[in-house]
Amino acid sequence: MTTSAPHDATSPGGQALSGLSGTERTRVRRLSERGATDRQALYEVLDAGRICHLGVIVDGSPRVLPTGYGRDGDTLYLHGSTGAASLRAGGEICVTVTHLDGLVLARSVFHHSMNYRSAVIYGQPRLVTDPEEKLSGLRAVVENLVPGRWDAARQPTRKELAATAVIALSLEEASVKIRQGPPSDDDEDYELDVWAGVLPVREVLGDPVPDPLLRPGIGYSK
Repeated sequence: MTTSAPHDATSPGGQALSGLSGTERTRVRRLSERGATDRQALYEVLDAGRICHLGVIVDGSPRVLPTGYGRDGDTLYLHGSTGAASLRAGGEICVTVTHLDGLVLARSVFHHSMNYRSAVIYGQPRLVTDPEEKLSGLRAVVENLVPGRWDAARQPTRKELAATAVIALSLEEASVKIRQGPPSDDDEDYELDVWAGVLPVREVLGDPVPDPLLRPGIGYSK
């Protein structure tokens, strides 16, 4: 994937962000040809996901937690309880999002693999204190989970907002790695009578299951 033209994204300092960052932490070392350099590829991976994994250091020990998130421009928003140690730890964090697209079955065990799209973001999170940005960040999280749900449901009260922490993370330092396609076997293994190929993996939403306490006559709308 080649670097695209600059996008309308900016860093916290106001500089325009075009391609993905090239820091030592985000440089793809192994199988570097799978690394994407287009910032749009980062947006596509993030926008297609619903759950990220948040990596923090709490009391000197690493902690990785599944967390809901939402993207607004070049900022990633995450939320949780104001009492959550993971959001009060301070210091830099790491956020990852991964999509498993297929199981790659080769003729040899060694060359088995997976087709995937993954993103890694590093940075110093910012606790959101501005009321308008806090609501906007929460909206981004909810809309990323279920588009249209923010306007359909009751808005948070002051008490609920006070109990909720929202952090913002710039997408300035990020990397994307993608693998697609069939297995890559050793030349001599192509003569083996072993099936090889890809088992596609897809995320599918099922039929809505109503709350047992739902009042009659209220239907589900997408």
